[in-house]
Amino acid sequence: MGGQSAFFGMVRGAADLVGKAELTRRELLRGSLSAAGCLLVGLDKIRSLPARENSGDPFPRGHQLGVVDFVGEGQLPVDTPVGNELDGRLFTDLSTLTPEHPITPIEKFYVRTRASELLGNRRPWLIQLGGLSDKQHNVPVEDLERIAKPTGLHLMECVGNVRGAHFGMVSVADWAGVPLFEILHMVRMKPQASYVLISGFDVYSATSTSSIPGASWIFPLEQLVSSNAFLATTMNSRPLTKDHGAPVRLVVPGCYGCTCIKWVNEITLLDDTVEATSQMREYATRTQSGLPSLAKEYRPALIDLAAMPLRVEQWLVEGRIKYRVVGIVWGGSRPVNALEIRFGTGDNFAPVDGFQQIADDSWSFWTHEWIPKTTGTYTIYLRVKNPSVPTTRLDSGRYLRSVEITQV
Repeated sequence: MGGQSAFFGMVRGAADLVGKAELTRRELLRGSLSAAGCLLVGLDKIRSLPARENSGDPFPRGHQLGVVDFVGEGQLPVDTPVGNELDGRLFTDLSTLTPEHPITPIEKFYVRTRASELLGNRRPWLIQLGGLSDKQHNVPVEDLERIAKPTGLHLMECVGNVRGAHFGMVSVADWAGVPLFEILHMVRMKPQASYVLISGFDVYSATSTSSIPGASWIFPLEQLVSSNAFLATTMNSRPLTKDHGAPVRLVVPGCYGCTCIKWVNEITLLDDTVEATSQMREYATRTQSGLPSLAKEYRPALIDLAAMPLRVEQWLVEGRIKYRVVGIVWGGSRPVNALEIRFGTGDNFAPVDGFQQIADDSWSFWTHEWIPKTTGTYTIYLRVKNPSVPTTRLDSGRYLRSVEITQV
């Protein structure tokens, strides 16, 4: 606790020197960022693609026939809202992503919980700011909208992202908002304030069959500062929609979406004796070891480094069928310089031949040329060989995808 006390001392010291509303965002924020005729036998498994931009032709002497669909991933629709309120979902279609267009449009950005029917168009929207502080504040969202600045590209993933949803609960947007650190400087924290509760509007007209109410998460103060967490007011240069938390939502770079509270209406400073919220307990089995009772016992819900294929393209090159696997890598606290791939358990891992992870909080694209030896169903495995890099969900097989190859 000595280091933590020193940290909070520095935070409060800075607040005393600068004053409760004088810190600028620049001082606080540390960085933000056609189809050919398919007449060959067996091409019934291939769906054709519309023409799109490419970063160079992968096979200069060939043309793309289409894309091989992944198998065993269910029939859930993509890019279309389904259900309502706590049971509402939208799964993003990742199959057409390209490096030239890495941002997810708002209307296709995944949704884990849709807006309450009781939310309405509430203006003015006030955020209650208080707890262990010298005074309580009501912060109008209009004040945040006036001082919001670009924060860059940030990825968000639902901790429940699964194969049955085509892994479509991960998206990237270009956000703008206000760092939590600036907002907390509107009050003078009491010495014991070390945790921050962030809550959102959480009343629904119908009882859920899949989720429980409880839109709130408690963070160590130092995590909100070090992660550059912010209250977002726009995404992709447009105001948030209701399903994405309008008028204001929390974004915690590097953490799962369950921590990124929507419809924020309360920020409360607390001490280290506070109990975990119902939402923290609901997601504990997927973000923690065991079921801690106190907030201070929870590890940050960080996204480990992960990778998966987005599509398997089929090409005809000088009379021969070839395949190109296009995928993404994301998460982790630092980029890696190598990714390995294999096709089926009988194959050996080999370096992905078109891999480079960019050091930001988005996703990076990779490609790999593949010539299967025989027809059949192949499961695509990926791994990071460096044992010092946590890749728990990747190593567990969560992001495995399979294709049926009918032409070689």
